[in-house]
Amino acid sequence: MTDRVLILDFGSQVTQLIARRVRESGVYSEIHPFNIGEAAIRDFGAKAIILSGGPASVAAHGTPAAPPVVFELGLPVLGICYGEQTMVDVLGGAVESSDHREFGRATVRVEAECRLFDGVWRPGESHQVWMSHGDRVISLPAGFRVVGTSEGAPFAAVADEDQRFYGVQFHPEVVHTPSGAQLLQNFTHGIAGCAGDWSMAAFREQAIERIRAQVGRGKVICGLSGGVDSSVVAVLLHEAIGEQLTCIFVDHGLLREGEAEQVIELFRNHYNIPLVHREASGLFLDALDGVGDPEAKRKIIGGLFIDVFEEEAKAIGGARFLAQGTLYPDVIESVSATGGPSVTIKSHHNVGGLPARMNMALVEPVRDLFKDEVRALGRDLGLPEAFIRRHPFPGPGLAIRIPGPVTREKADLLRRADAIYLEEIREAGLYDEIWQAFAALLPVRAVGVMGDERTYDWVCALRAVTSTDGMTADSFAFSHDFLSRTATRIVNEVPGISRVVYDVTSKPPGTIEWE
Repeated sequence: MTDRVLILDFGSQVTQLIARRVRESGVYSEIHPFNIGEAAIRDFGAKAIILSGGPASVAAHGTPAAPPVVFELGLPVLGICYGEQTMVDVLGGAVESSDHREFGRATVRVEAECRLFDGVWRPGESHQVWMSHGDRVISLPAGFRVVGTSEGAPFAAVADEDQRFYGVQFHPEVVHTPSGAQLLQNFTHGIAGCAGDWSMAAFREQAIERIRAQVGRGKVICGLSGGVDSSVVAVLLHEAIGEQLTCIFVDHGLLREGEAEQVIELFRNHYNIPLVHREASGLFLDALDGVGDPEAKRKIIGGLFIDVFEEEAKAIGGARFLAQGTLYPDVIESVSATGGPSVTIKSHHNVGGLPARMNMALVEPVRDLFKDEVRALGRDLGLPEAFIRRHPFPGPGLAIRIPGPVTREKADLLRRADAIYLEEIREAGLYDEIWQAFAALLPVRAVGVMGDERTYDWVCALRAVTSTDGMTADSFAFSHDFLSRTATRIVNEVPGISRVVYDVTSKPPGTIEWE
């Protein structure tokens, strides 16, 4: 059985990065809320446990605490930031609020040998790390010693080597701690003894076994959106259960230019997977008429998808399962560490279940994967590279790229502008350098002059971001020539759009969608 690392989440905005770094080293990891319960922690079968950071103060009353069972299992434990503080507090040390806070880059001085530092840091050396804390440890539990200090944290790294308990005040999971990935690997491989043999090929085999065990001889409907996630799910399901699978592709009139034709060609003609193509643009656009709130639009689209699937399921007859491309971030974001299920995030996905009236069970074979891992699985399955590299484009499609009410006219304008933008990006050889790029139609009109005529037309915004994980994003630095050329094409070729602006804002951890 593949070694597993359990990550207990205390609400840090970068907890997902811990799981990613651990997986990148070949060790399977999962994130669960700190309060999942003693039985769940014992039954997980972890080889090691990591306690994440969090926004709370250990020194305050009623804040989250590490479950005592974590320290009773005989497993290696690594506490990160808040995780270090709650570990120290639970085991008998002390933590206090400090006037000397550290946020951002800091320097840790290595004070002693430690297995966590093997081959990476040596005593007497100083290394850059990323700090984010107000509280600090002021005394250690019995058995612990200081192995690293910083200006604001005299207990920046601590260790009880006998029990294999370690704590760091900094964040090794972020790129701003250059040696962080190696420190995490020292913990998972060197200290915990994980084999590091988890791979996408192994995941594929296990996923196929799980699919067959879940569905038996039952019929499965897969909802195709044209994106990477659902495409990978469809091909994986087809490999697992063959003709038991029928894909349903709903064209809601809010797709990008040419996407419907590409989906039909790939799955019906190339893979020969049974495919129902439902043209339902009128249904969706009528339902969205006059609706401006983005969350309301998401729920309308999600609800209609359910309705359409019910109709198609009845037409197909006997389908017992609905498959969809839920990803690990969808699952994590739908349950917060401290507040339970989210009521807004990923509302267009059915994370957690389907309406009872559908009488169908969900099949979510990639719900344990991050986006880049799904791409790797797609390559392993032999999907065309053009599909695998496709930028993320959420299920609601153009509806959330049109702030305010959606109309067919606006959708057509935006579809053409978006296509021109992507054409220019590809021709410039920039597509693979960008995580996500799209055009949006702003809910304002601008007065201008084109030739000898005065115009009063829509304003188009262009967005392009870079990201390594889909959690944080920075705007892509296009050249002035590129933006000028693209804007000129859009204004000249899309009647109804007279202005083009470029959005240069970045996004903090969380969804990188733009509304």
